[in-house]
Parts: sequence; C-alpha cells; structure tokens
Amino acid sequence: MTVAASPTVETPSGKDQAYENFPVGSWLLPAPLRPHVAVFYAFARAIDDIADNPGLAPDDKVTRLDRFEDALLGRGPSDAALAKAHHMRDSLAETDVTPQHCVDLLAAFKQDATKSRYRDWDDLMGYCRLSAAPVGRYLLDLHGGARNGYAASDALCMALQVINHLQDCQDDYRSLDRVYLPQDWMAAYGATVEDLDRTRTPPPLRRVFDRTLGATERLLAEARALPGGLRSRRLAMESGAILRIAERLTVLLRRRDPLARRVELTRMDYARCCVRGALTAAV
Repeated sequence: MTVAASPTVETPSGKDQAYENFPVGSWLLPAPLRPHVAVFYAFARAIDDIADNPGLAPDDKVTRLDRFEDALLGRGPSDAALAKAHHMRDSLAETDVTPQHCVDLLAAFKQDATKSRYRDWDDLMGYCRLSAAPVGRYLLDLHGGARNGYAASDALCMALQVINHLQDCQDDYRSLDRVYLPQDWMAAYGATVEDLDRTRTPPPLRRVFDRTLGATERLLAEARALPGGLRSRRLAMESGAILRIAERLTVLLRRRDPLARRVELTRMDYARCCVRGALTAAV
C-alpha cells in the first residue's frame, strides 16, 4: 500500500475522555470491544477538534473533513496524516459495522463549520441526529443491536448533546460564535445571543434554558427504554450509567447558572451515577 506524505490535517484540542460527560469504553463494556470503541472515540475527537478550531477558516475545516471522509471510505492512497481515519476503516471492517455512522458525524462537523444558528427545536434536533445519534448507533451495532431499534438510543444521545450545548453555551458563543439554542424561543422570551456574554444569566435567557431543559427531559423519558431493550447486558449497564448522568446534569442545570460557571458533576456525583445506573440496568 502506498503511503502518501501530507501536511498535518488534525488540530488536537487537548480534550480527552476525561472531558466527556459519559464513560468512554469503560470496564463495563466487553474487553474485546473496548479497543474498537477507543478507535471510534479517537476518530470522533479528531474530526470534532477540526470543526471546533477557531483558527481555521470554514473552507479549510470542510476540506480537512472531506479528506477524513475519503480516507474512511478508502478513496485514494493511505495517508499518514489521516491515520485515525484509516484505523477507523480497519476497525469497521473487522467488526462489520457500517461506516455510515462515521459519515454522519463528518456531515455534522462540516455543518458546524458553516452554520452557527438554529431556527427552532426541530432544526437543532436535525443537527443532533447527525452529531450525536450516530455515536449510540455505532455502539448498538458493535454490541449486537437493540430489540426496539435505535429510537431510545437516539433520544439519549441527542439529550446528551443538548446538555453539553447548555454546559458550553458561553464558550461556544465567545470562541466560535455558535448558538445551539432555538432562535424562535430566544425571540419569544426576548433573549438575545449577546446575553450569552454576560457573567450571569438574565431572566429571558433563563426561560430559554428552562424550556430547552424541558424538551431535553422529554428525550430522557424516551431514553429510559434503552437499557432494557439492549441485547448486550454490559452495554445496558453502561447506558444505564449514562442515563443517570444525563438526568443528574439536567437537575443541576435547572438549579445553577451555566454563565456563572460550567455546570458539571463532581467526581463523587459522577461515580454515584455510574454505580447506581449500572446496577439498576443490571437487574
């Protein structure tokens, strides 16, 4: 196989698994599958970092992501600068999982490069179906699927995405001029995107946050069917832990101000959610 020399494509942010709201490839998952989950995470982190790099022009981001897609799908010679895409392709071939989930992620991050506002909740959910749902779908496919399809997994992943948007709403606005809040809700309550630059959340924006959390809680209600529908008991335990983490974060986001300080779990709270969620799902 020819290995082409190429300029650097990745733009690492320094974020790792410790940054995530959920356990990535934890001991709850079957040991033989954990390396494949790690490859998927590394691929997703690399393309997310490209999309979130404030120093790159939109066209440059899309070009880099296109190159990742070509490498993922085996188009063109092997390129050392795209090693994570090649590893992902090899992992998918070994596990017989479709590359479509990775292609959907790439589509979401290309959208991030060019789109910074979301008209309404449905518009935001359209983005989350590309940026978040594929993660759960990949894990389901890797672990033998679910008896009730992808719906509950999609709901959990999209809820997690919105929770993350609320946690990072100020940084997303300041660093990337991105606002993952429904613009029609902003207008209805008299909130403005400039409110995100404040040190405290003003009442109109707080009402937008609360309405967004209400919609997120409805997604989590749908997601509660996920652990019981999975064929893999270990994945069911991991999904139970993630569901409990998401539920706890929604409570904290209602009580605390994400503009004053990033709302996140303490280590003890995180561990408690993981244990309780996993044990509940194991029963």
